[in-house]
Amino acid sequence: MSENVQAAQSPEKSGAVREVVEIVKTVVYALLIALVLRVLFFQPFTIPSASMEPNLYQGDYIIVSKFSYGYSRHSVPFSPPIFSGRIFQQPPHRGDIVVFKLPSNIHTDYVKRLIGLPGDRIQMKNGLLYLNDQLVPRTFAGTTKEDSGYGFVRDVAAYRETLPGGKSFMTQDFGTDGELDNTDVFVVPEGQYFMMGDNRDNSSDSRVPPEAGGVGFVPAENLVGKAQIILLSWNPGATIFKPWTWVLDARPSRFFHLLQ
Repeated sequence: MSENVQAAQSPEKSGAVREVVEIVKTVVYALLIALVLRVLFFQPFTIPSASMEPNLYQGDYIIVSKFSYGYSRHSVPFSPPIFSGRIFQQPPHRGDIVVFKLPSNIHTDYVKRLIGLPGDRIQMKNGLLYLNDQLVPRTFAGTTKEDSGYGFVRDVAAYRETLPGGKSFMTQDFGTDGELDNTDVFVVPEGQYFMMGDNRDNSSDSRVPPEAGGVGFVPAENLVGKAQIILLSWNPGATIFKPWTWVLDARPSRFFHLLQ
């Protein structure tokens, strides 16, 4: 009798095993597809600081197109040394918002705006940007508020800046006498780029050398991709461990916002 019962249960067990196998295969296929999409096409990033205000805010969740500049070893998770340089390379454009690997620590992602191309001369004078010895024009657009991060809110001037070639975007500026408002001339080496934050007095970027905790020049190999869209956005207080903040701290006005 027991043998007959066992024989009757066997098809059910086989069906259950097949179902588990199918579920595992589905999960594996989904992970492989997600990995291919992440490596070849798009990757999400969360903005951790105010250095790109007023265009990117802390808590913005952006999507970066990885195919915009071709691919390097940094296109692959954990940046394995599988090859050097870039393949299918396409040059970035002045004014792009770029995600890149910090030259002094390739495990750290930064997002800044590309200001200087190879061969360019960059200098700040009294808070004004000079590119190839020509003043980059900007127009005053009023004042706004910025959280200092130290318990108080301060006024900050907003400007619309227009780069050679016509790329126009908003910047923020605290004044003309900050430590980054007057610099030496930076000559961008071949195969490298000069990056700056749109929040000009609150950004550690290519104006600051790596040995001082800044970015310095960014090699072409370190470019990860071009920031294309703010997909979602939350205030800094939101956290995955407090589900109510997903709604209360959401910034829906920034959802699906295309970047300039």
